Amino acid sequence: LRALLQTARSENMPKENIERAIKRASDKDQSDYKEVVFEGYGPHGIAVLVEAATDNNNRTVANVRSYFTKSGGSLGTSGSVDYMFDRKCMFRMKSDKPYDMEELELEMIDYGVEEIFEEQLRKCRVDYFDFYLFHNVCEINVDNYMDPQYGVMEYLLKQKKEGRIRHLGFSTHGRVDVMRRFMDAYGKDLEFCQIQLNYLDYKFQHAKEKVELIKQYGLPVWVMEPLRGGKLATVDDKYAAELTALRPDESIPGWGFRFLQSIPEVTMVLSGMSNLQQLADNIRIFSEDKPLDSHELTVLTGVADKMISEIALPCTGCRYCTAKCPQGLDIPMLIEHYNEHVYSQGGLRAPLWLASIPADKQPFACIGCRSCERVCPQEIKISEAMKDFVERLKTVKEGAAYGVKPIEDKRA
Repeated sequence: LRALLQTARSENMPKENIERAIKRASDKDQSDYKEVVFEGYGPHGIAVLVEAATDNNNRTVANVRSYFTKSGGSLGTSGSVDYMFDRKCMFRMKSDKPYDMEELELEMIDYGVEEIFEEQLRKCRVDYFDFYLFHNVCEINVDNYMDPQYGVMEYLLKQKKEGRIRHLGFSTHGRVDVMRRFMDAYGKDLEFCQIQLNYLDYKFQHAKEKVELIKQYGLPVWVMEPLRGGKLATVDDKYAAELTALRPDESIPGWGFRFLQSIPEVTMVLSGMSNLQQLADNIRIFSEDKPLDSHELTVLTGVADKMISEIALPCTGCRYCTAKCPQGLDIPMLIEHYNEHVYSQGGLRAPLWLASIPADKQPFACIGCRSCERVCPQEIKISEAMKDFVERLKTVKEGAAYGVKPIEDKRA
């Protein structure tokens, strides 16, 4: 207080102003404070909920926004992350005892796996799960899944031994190298793997390589997105004509399912159906096993290539561009995920991958110097693609459950 008074006097602040400020502060009590909640995103899109008490909301908003910004995050809007949180409990600790905060946090986290599993059983009103999955093993969560200090696999294997999990597997939208790393560690204890597999993603999302990898570990392949969320239930007339010429009685969705029947490792297909007619059609299709022959497979994958080429940038992965990029961006990988994001008109894969890489390697780090474009054999307008990528990612919603936030252009 003495220092404040000296500063005020040195600035020639009138005495009555100083006295009025001191009185206003001394008259404050807890009834003047209001509890407020702020929502936002930390580094790598981590959802953050901030509870505070303030007597000046405008000042507190400015301070909280500043803290988020300085830490590489951003203040969100009301409702942006609140739905991800449930208040479970409050920890109270004696103030006279010293604590190692890092060890304390780890000790609290250790209780997370058990609480989640027990809550799942309670909500499903069952005593055990027939099939239980590590959900979407990918770039942003594989470290936590595999970290011994969290004991996730150890706990789940214990539940399996006790009969509370009958079959244990995992699903993934991650890259092949992430899958390999996870299966190298846990493959012997897993019984199935669920991936996005259809005739378009066989090359587009490297599903063929994923199937071959899963086969090496002797696991059956479970399929999600067999018709890519319904996008392969209908195709352009010119492509439909090519397929109908080969199998006049086969429906367009049928081609997607027959493709999967042509892959021996596939043992289960998850297909969403919107009405009874679609249910009847699927039952009819799967009542017969009619895999595609080699010629039909060639035609179908050729159709997929042409569908992708109508939208995707023709990057061959030659990497001439990366040698010229002053920002050190992995341009082929950025283009690969840009193509996926454009073709899918959004989706989860690109946001999840971007959340796993440093901020200075994101698409907004492109400075538009066009050095990469001068050496690109395909003459791709890379700088324009990166700018468009940033714009598209500003409205991302699919990754909210994973803490993936809309990407902001940090150049602005």
